[in-house]
Amino acid sequence: AEWDYDRCIRVGQISIHHGVRWLTADFNCTVTDPDYVNLILDRLRDSHPRIYGMLLYVEQPFPYELAEHPIDVHSVSARKPLYLDESAHDWKWVARGRELGWSGVALKTCKTQTGALLSACWAKAHGMGLMVQDLTNPMLAQIPHVQLAARVGTIMGVETNAMQFYPDASGPEATVHPGLYQRKGGCLELSTLEGPGLGYRLEDIQRQLPEPALDFRP
Repeated sequence: AEWDYDRCIRVGQISIHHGVRWLTADFNCTVTDPDYVNLILDRLRDSHPRIYGMLLYVEQPFPYELAEHPIDVHSVSARKPLYLDESAHDWKWVARGRELGWSGVALKTCKTQTGALLSACWAKAHGMGLMVQDLTNPMLAQIPHVQLAARVGTIMGVETNAMQFYPDASGPEATVHPGLYQRKGGCLELSTLEGPGLGYRLEDIQRQLPEPALDFRP
Protein backbone atom coordinates (compact mmCIF):
# COMPACT_ATOMS: atom_id res chain seq x y z
CA ALA A 1 0.00 0.00 0.00
CA GLU A 2 2.99 2.30 0.40
CA TRP A 3 3.23 3.23 -3.28
CA ASP A 4 -0.50 3.92 -3.41
CA TYR A 5 -0.27 6.11 -0.33
CA ASP A 6 2.76 7.97 -1.70
CA ARG A 7 0.95 8.55 -4.98
CA CYS A 8 -2.01 10.11 -3.14
CA ILE A 9 0.36 12.48 -1.35
CA ARG A 10 2.17 13.50 -4.55
CA VAL A 11 -1.07 14.13 -6.44
CA GLY A 12 -2.47 16.01 -3.46
CA GLN A 13 0.57 18.27 -3.16
CA ILE A 14 0.53 19.07 -6.89
CA SER A 15 -3.19 19.81 -6.65
CA ILE A 16 -2.74 22.16 -3.70
CA HIS A 17 0.02 23.98 -5.58
CA HIS A 18 -2.33 24.57 -8.51
CA GLY A 19 -5.29 25.62 -6.41
CA VAL A 20 -7.38 22.48 -6.90
CA ARG A 21 -10.19 22.18 -4.38
CA TRP A 22 -11.33 18.59 -4.70
CA LEU A 23 -9.85 15.19 -5.51
CA THR A 24 -11.22 11.69 -5.93
CA ALA A 25 -9.52 8.34 -5.47
CA ASP A 26 -10.20 5.50 -7.92
CA PHE A 27 -8.59 2.13 -7.16
CA ASN A 28 -10.09 0.58 -10.32
CA CYS A 29 -11.24 -2.74 -8.84
CA THR A 30 -7.74 -3.71 -7.65
CA VAL A 31 -8.47 -4.16 -3.93
CA THR A 32 -10.01 -7.14 -2.11
CA ASP A 33 -9.50 -6.11 1.52
CA PRO A 34 -11.30 -3.00 2.87
CA ASP A 35 -8.47 -2.46 5.34
CA TYR A 36 -6.16 -1.65 2.43
CA VAL A 37 -8.27 1.41 1.64
CA ASN A 38 -8.95 2.19 5.30
CA LEU A 39 -5.24 2.28 6.11
CA ILE A 40 -4.53 4.76 3.32
CA LEU A 41 -7.44 6.98 4.32
CA ASP A 42 -6.51 6.91 8.00
CA ARG A 43 -2.88 7.77 7.26
CA LEU A 44 -3.95 10.67 5.06
CA ARG A 45 -6.35 11.90 7.74
CA ASP A 46 -3.65 11.82 10.42
CA SER A 47 -0.60 12.98 8.44
CA HIS A 48 -2.05 15.03 5.56
CA PRO A 49 -5.43 16.31 6.77
CA ARG A 50 -5.73 18.88 3.99
CA ILE A 51 -5.38 16.24 1.28
CA TYR A 52 -7.76 13.98 3.17
CA GLY A 53 -10.29 16.80 3.36
CA MET A 54 -10.02 17.35 -0.38
CA LEU A 55 -11.09 13.76 -1.12
CA LEU A 56 -14.68 14.00 -2.28
CA TYR A 57 -15.25 10.26 -2.60
CA VAL A 58 -13.56 6.91 -3.18
CA GLU A 59 -14.51 5.08 -6.36
CA GLN A 60 -14.79 1.32 -6.91
CA PRO A 61 -11.79 -0.09 -5.04
CA PHE A 62 -13.19 -3.61 -5.07
CA PRO A 63 -13.86 -6.23 -7.80
CA TYR A 64 -16.79 -5.30 -9.98
CA GLU A 65 -18.77 -8.55 -9.76
CA LEU A 66 -20.63 -8.22 -6.47
CA ALA A 67 -22.09 -11.71 -6.83
CA GLU A 68 -18.59 -13.21 -6.76
CA HIS A 69 -17.11 -10.69 -4.31
CA PRO A 70 -19.79 -9.69 -1.77
CA ILE A 71 -17.38 -7.68 0.37
CA ASP A 72 -18.75 -5.76 3.33
CA VAL A 73 -17.48 -2.21 2.77
CA HIS A 74 -19.26 -0.32 5.56
CA SER A 75 -15.92 0.50 7.20
CA VAL A 76 -14.76 2.34 4.07
CA SER A 77 -17.97 4.29 3.52
CA ALA A 78 -17.86 5.32 7.19
CA ARG A 79 -14.70 7.26 6.31
CA LYS A 80 -15.51 8.65 2.86
CA PRO A 81 -18.42 8.35 0.41
CA LEU A 82 -17.88 5.12 -1.53
CA TYR A 83 -19.19 5.00 -5.10
CA LEU A 84 -20.05 2.04 -7.27
CA ASP A 85 -18.85 2.31 -10.85
CA GLU A 86 -18.10 -0.93 -12.71
CA SER A 87 -20.41 -2.87 -10.37
CA ALA A 88 -23.45 -0.72 -11.17
CA HIS A 89 -24.76 -2.84 -14.04
CA ASP A 90 -28.37 -1.95 -13.23
CA TRP A 91 -30.54 -0.80 -10.33
CA LYS A 92 -30.67 -4.29 -8.80
CA TRP A 93 -26.90 -4.30 -8.39
CA VAL A 94 -27.07 -0.80 -6.98
CA ALA A 95 -29.47 -2.19 -4.37
CA ARG A 96 -27.07 -5.03 -3.61
CA GLY A 97 -24.22 -2.57 -3.30
CA ARG A 98 -26.15 -0.54 -0.76
CA GLU A 99 -26.66 -3.68 1.34
CA LEU A 100 -22.90 -4.19 1.36
CA GLY A 101 -22.21 -0.61 2.44
CA TRP A 102 -21.70 1.37 -0.76
CA SER A 103 -23.02 4.90 -0.39
CA GLY A 104 -23.26 6.17 -3.98
CA VAL A 105 -23.34 5.19 -7.63
CA ALA A 106 -21.85 6.41 -10.91
CA LEU A 107 -24.44 6.73 -13.68
CA LYS A 108 -23.40 6.23 -17.31
CA THR A 109 -25.74 6.81 -20.22
CA CYS A 110 -23.45 4.65 -22.38
CA LYS A 111 -24.87 1.73 -20.37
CA THR A 112 -28.29 2.85 -21.71
CA GLN A 113 -30.28 5.93 -20.84
CA THR A 114 -33.09 3.87 -19.32
CA GLY A 115 -30.67 1.96 -17.12
CA ALA A 116 -29.12 5.18 -15.85
CA LEU A 117 -32.55 6.64 -15.06
CA LEU A 118 -33.71 3.52 -13.21
CA SER A 119 -30.51 3.37 -11.17
CA ALA A 120 -30.82 7.07 -10.39
CA CYS A 121 -34.40 6.67 -9.20
CA TRP A 122 -33.60 3.72 -6.96
CA ALA A 123 -30.47 5.32 -5.54
CA LYS A 124 -32.15 8.65 -4.76
CA ALA A 125 -35.14 6.91 -3.18
CA HIS A 126 -32.75 5.11 -0.84
CA GLY A 127 -30.51 8.02 0.09
CA MET A 128 -27.50 7.22 -2.10
CA GLY A 129 -25.31 9.84 -3.72
CA LEU A 130 -25.04 10.20 -7.49
CA MET A 131 -22.43 11.19 -10.00
CA VAL A 132 -22.57 11.06 -13.80
CA GLN A 133 -19.49 9.69 -15.56
CA ASP A 134 -18.68 9.00 -19.18
CA LEU A 135 -16.57 6.55 -21.11
CA THR A 136 -15.40 9.38 -23.33
CA ASN A 137 -18.72 10.35 -24.95
CA PRO A 138 -18.14 12.29 -28.18
CA MET A 139 -20.50 13.66 -30.81
CA LEU A 140 -24.21 13.10 -30.05
CA ALA A 141 -23.40 10.85 -27.07
CA GLN A 142 -22.34 13.94 -25.12
CA ILE A 143 -25.85 15.39 -25.20
CA PRO A 144 -27.92 12.83 -23.22
CA HIS A 145 -24.91 12.47 -20.94
CA VAL A 146 -24.87 16.12 -19.89
CA GLN A 147 -28.66 16.40 -19.96
CA LEU A 148 -28.85 13.68 -17.32
CA ALA A 149 -26.13 15.28 -15.19
CA ALA A 150 -27.84 18.67 -15.34
CA ARG A 151 -31.04 17.28 -13.85
CA VAL A 152 -30.36 14.24 -11.71
CA GLY A 153 -28.59 15.95 -8.79
CA THR A 154 -24.94 14.89 -8.76
CA ILE A 155 -22.40 15.12 -5.96
CA MET A 156 -20.46 17.61 -8.12
CA GLY A 157 -21.03 18.35 -11.78
CA VAL A 158 -20.26 15.84 -14.51
CA GLU A 159 -17.27 13.90 -15.80
CA THR A 160 -16.73 14.67 -19.48
CA ASN A 161 -13.44 14.00 -21.21
CA ALA A 162 -14.03 13.49 -24.95
CA MET A 163 -12.65 16.98 -25.62
CA GLN A 164 -9.48 15.88 -23.85
CA PHE A 165 -8.93 12.51 -25.54
CA TYR A 166 -10.09 13.30 -29.08
CA PRO A 167 -11.02 16.96 -29.36
CA ASP A 168 -11.60 16.93 -33.13
CA ALA A 169 -14.19 14.14 -33.12
CA SER A 170 -17.18 16.36 -32.38
CA GLY A 171 -16.66 19.18 -34.87
CA PRO A 172 -20.12 19.21 -36.51
CA GLU A 173 -21.88 18.98 -33.16
CA ALA A 174 -19.65 21.67 -31.65
CA THR A 175 -20.62 24.06 -34.44
CA VAL A 176 -24.21 23.95 -33.17
CA HIS A 177 -23.50 23.38 -29.46
CA PRO A 178 -20.08 24.98 -28.81
CA GLY A 179 -20.56 25.15 -25.07
CA LEU A 180 -20.97 21.38 -24.79
CA TYR A 181 -17.65 20.46 -26.34
CA GLN A 182 -15.31 22.95 -24.70
CA ARG A 183 -14.87 23.53 -21.00
CA LYS A 184 -14.60 27.13 -19.82
CA GLY A 185 -13.69 27.64 -16.21
CA GLY A 186 -14.50 23.99 -15.59
CA CYS A 187 -18.07 24.39 -16.86
CA LEU A 188 -20.17 23.37 -19.85
CA GLU A 189 -22.92 25.53 -21.34
CA LEU A 190 -26.23 23.95 -22.35
CA SER A 191 -28.30 26.86 -23.64
CA THR A 192 -28.18 25.70 -27.27
CA LEU A 193 -30.03 22.47 -26.43
CA GLU A 194 -33.62 23.04 -27.46
CA GLY A 195 -36.48 21.50 -29.36
CA PRO A 196 -37.94 17.99 -29.24
CA GLY A 197 -36.36 15.00 -27.62
CA LEU A 198 -33.06 15.67 -25.92
CA GLY A 199 -32.47 18.90 -27.82
CA TYR A 200 -30.02 17.44 -30.32
CA ARG A 201 -31.06 19.80 -33.16
CA LEU A 202 -30.10 17.14 -35.66
CA GLU A 203 -31.34 19.19 -38.59
CA ASP A 204 -28.67 21.80 -37.81
CA ILE A 205 -25.78 19.35 -37.37
CA GLN A 206 -24.12 18.67 -40.71
CA ARG A 207 -22.43 15.37 -39.91
CA GLN A 208 -21.54 13.16 -42.86
CA LEU A 209 -21.63 9.51 -41.85
CA PRO A 210 -19.43 6.92 -43.58
CA GLU A 211 -20.86 4.02 -45.49
CA PRO A 212 -21.91 1.12 -43.22
CA ALA A 213 -19.18 -1.45 -42.68
CA LEU A 214 -21.77 -4.25 -42.76
CA ASP A 215 -25.23 -4.67 -44.23
CA PHE A 216 -27.49 -7.07 -42.33
CA ARG A 217 -30.46 -6.76 -44.65
CA PRO A 218 -31.55 -10.07 -46.26
